[in-house]
Amino acid sequence: MFKRNFTKLNQAMGFQRSSDRQKVQPGISDVSSNERAPNSCHGAVSDDANYSSWMAEHPSALTSFDQMMKDAKGKKIVVFLDYDGTLSPIVNDPDRAFMSDEMRASVREVAKYFPTAIISGRSRDKVKGFVQLSNIYYAGSHGMDIMAPPRPARSSDGKYPTVVLDRKSNEAVFQPAQKFLPSIQKILKELEEAIMKIQGARVENNRFCVSVHFRQVRDEDYGMLEEKVKSIMKHYPDFRLGWGKKVMEIRPSIEWNKGNALEYLLDTLGLGNCTDVLPVYIGDDRTDEDAFKVIRKRGQGYPIVVASSPKDTTASYSLHDPSEVLTFLLRLARWRKASSSSRSLSQIWGVDMHEENLAYVNESFFGMMI
Repeated sequence: MFKRNFTKLNQAMGFQRSSDRQKVQPGISDVSSNERAPNSCHGAVSDDANYSSWMAEHPSALTSFDQMMKDAKGKKIVVFLDYDGTLSPIVNDPDRAFMSDEMRASVREVAKYFPTAIISGRSRDKVKGFVQLSNIYYAGSHGMDIMAPPRPARSSDGKYPTVVLDRKSNEAVFQPAQKFLPSIQKILKELEEAIMKIQGARVENNRFCVSVHFRQVRDEDYGMLEEKVKSIMKHYPDFRLGWGKKVMEIRPSIEWNKGNALEYLLDTLGLGNCTDVLPVYIGDDRTDEDAFKVIRKRGQGYPIVVASSPKDTTASYSLHDPSEVLTFLLRLARWRKASSSSRSLSQIWGVDMHEENLAYVNESFFGMMI
C-alpha cells in the first residue's frame, strides 16, 4: 500500500515519464466529428507543428514555474480555478465530472498557503458538492453566485449592494442576478419541454444560468437543437446565448462574468487595490477568458489556459490537461511550504499588512483546514 501511494505521489509531483501523461479519452473531444482532422501522418505532423508554434507564445506553466516563482518572491499569490476541464476531465455526462482524490488533496494543500477560490459555470452548490472542501471559496453560475468572506470590500463604495449574510455558514453571499430567477425558471421549463425528444440533449439548472449540453447529440440533430433554443430565447431579450465546450450557455444580460468575480473576491479579501498581489487563474473554456483579460489588464498575475491543442486565448501560460494542473498545484504548495517553513505569517503576506487583515487571513485560511 505504501509503495503504491508513493508511486502516485511521484507521478503527481511530475516525476513520471512523458508516455504516462494522462491521455484524452476517446469520445470526449471538444471538436465534433465533422471538424476533426483526417487521421493521417501528414495531419499529425501538421498538428504537432501548430501546437509547438502555439506553445512558443503560451509556454508551459510547468517549465516556466521556477521563473514565475522567482518573480513572485515577496508578493501575495491568490489562486483562482475553473472546475470542468481544469480540476476534472471533460466527460459525456456532466453529473459525473468527478475530480480525483489526488486533485482534491492538491487543492486542499494549496489553500493552506494561499487564498483559493473556484469560479465555475456550475451552480455553486453543485461545484461545492464535487470539490468537498471547506477551506476555499466558491463562485457558481459564472461568478453570479459567490460565497465570500463576511467582510466589506475595501473599494466597493456601494459597488456591490446585493450582499447578504448566510446564517448557516456566516459568510457573505453575493448574487447580482437575483432578480432574474423567475425568468430563469420559465426558460428551464420551456427548454426541457422543447428538447426532450432530441436524443442526448440535456438541460442543466445552474441557478443563475442555464446550460444546454449537446456532447451526446448526433451531428445531424444539432441544427434542430440550436434552432429550438434560439427560438425560445427570442422571447427573453434580457438574456444572452453563448457557447462553451459542447454546451450552450444562457445567462442574464448583465455586466458580470468570471473576470468581475475575480475582482470582487480580491476586493472582498482586502487585496483589490494592492500592487503586490499576483492572481493565478487556471481555466480551459471561453468564459475563463474574461478572467484572463482582467489579469492582463492588472499587469500582474498568471493567466494559465488548459489546452491540449492550439486555441485563441489571452492567457500567458498553458497546461496540457488536468494532470498537469495537478502537478502545478502540488509544486505551488511545495514551493510556498519550503519558502515559509521558517517565516511568520506577517512575513509571508508582507510586513505592511494591517493587524486586522492579518487576523482575518489567519482565521479564514488557516483556521478552516480539514
